[in-house]
Amino acid sequence: MQIQPNAVVTLHYTLKDNEGTIIDQSDDGSFLYLHGAMNIIPGLENALTGKSAGDEISVKVSPEEGYGAKDPARIQEVPKEMFENAADIQPGMQFHAQGPDGNAVVVTVVEVKDDAVVIDGNHALAGMDLNFDVKVIDVREASEEEISHGHVHGPQGHDH
Repeated sequence: MQIQPNAVVTLHYTLKDNEGTIIDQSDDGSFLYLHGAMNIIPGLENALTGKSAGDEISVKVSPEEGYGAKDPARIQEVPKEMFENAADIQPGMQFHAQGPDGNAVVVTVVEVKDDAVVIDGNHALAGMDLNFDVKVIDVREASEEEISHGHVHGPQGHDH
């Protein structure tokens, strides 16, 4: 079976930056997603359309087809007293915060100043080329329930 909308795809993937450093890889050899349901970034989904079990592909995804360009408006300085344990804050730490639209966002500390903290609300992979090495392990039809829910259910029928 070929990968098409409403197929459940099992992948093994490794994600590297342009320097070849591994950013992420699938645990225990498999990652499942529902094709066509926007569960993965568009650039990777497009590259997988039409592939079958056993196929291996390498794909470079631009920021536009990945997590977007870095938005300078999402980098801001906030007063240090907004953080409970301000003395412990270090660059690279991540916090959950509320975005302007009310949705939860993850912010990364970029810089710690005397009385303020510079945080970046962009996705950690925004503005980066994403280099995926992917092996398609399995392709199957999604169940009607999976299609209506828009994601894959595990072997026990529970959500991931």
